[in-house]
Amino acid sequence: MPSDQLNITLVQSDIIWEDKEANLSHYAQLMDGIKEKKEVVVLPEMFSTGFSMAAEKLAEPMTGPSVRWMKDIAAKYGCILTGSLIIEEEGKYYNRLLWVQPNGQLGHYDKRHLFGYGDEDKHYSPGDKRLIAQVKGWRICLMVCYDLRFPVWSRNQGDEYDVLLYVANWPERRSLAWRTLLQARAIENMSYVIGVNRIGKDGIDIQYVGESSVFGPLGETLWQKKDEPAVYTITLEKESLLKTRAHFPFLQDGDKFVLL
Repeated sequence: MPSDQLNITLVQSDIIWEDKEANLSHYAQLMDGIKEKKEVVVLPEMFSTGFSMAAEKLAEPMTGPSVRWMKDIAAKYGCILTGSLIIEEEGKYYNRLLWVQPNGQLGHYDKRHLFGYGDEDKHYSPGDKRLIAQVKGWRICLMVCYDLRFPVWSRNQGDEYDVLLYVANWPERRSLAWRTLLQARAIENMSYVIGVNRIGKDGIDIQYVGESSVFGPLGETLWQKKDEPAVYTITLEKESLLKTRAHFPFLQDGDKFVLL
């Protein structure tokens, strides 16, 4: 049933390097502590392992324990749970974002743009299809980290989505780009933009400061948190989004194109 409001909970946390059991236990505790109404809960990129290139060692099939954990958590709290995992399928490895519904149904998006600077392209296969999920009449376009640098892939043509969502392990040393590009994606796509990033230091000594963020359709900062753990629920307003788009019909004037 369509709804004017949607609660999205951002989970900004440290990730214990390549320790699935410890990370899943930690997130389970965080879920217990969320007092607001849980509708969509967002975990970072590779939330069970950190941004590891040990795909052969850490990958699971879609029937593996981390996917089962996501299904159990979604069912327990009656919410949608999303975040990315290392998945093996038909001999290939994917940085796969899962969209897990409380009834056990799931969708997935395989990260399109692999981070060659960090050798991700040497260990993982790229996806070739976008996923725009729907909940309560809201349309949410799901992306992963490095996808943020490539605006054509996320371009909102013809009012395709209401929310553009990125999960990430985006390092502190490039945090200016993280903040700037999230805000730019909101402005150019006339949508809410949400970025969920991790904090802490990973197993190869890369530092993360989070700066998980929510931007409105004119690029206004609705929430941002740096340098500390955070579990924050924001209520998005559809009426506000539609009024903004009606008053500033910029999407109608965009160039039309087809992705091949």
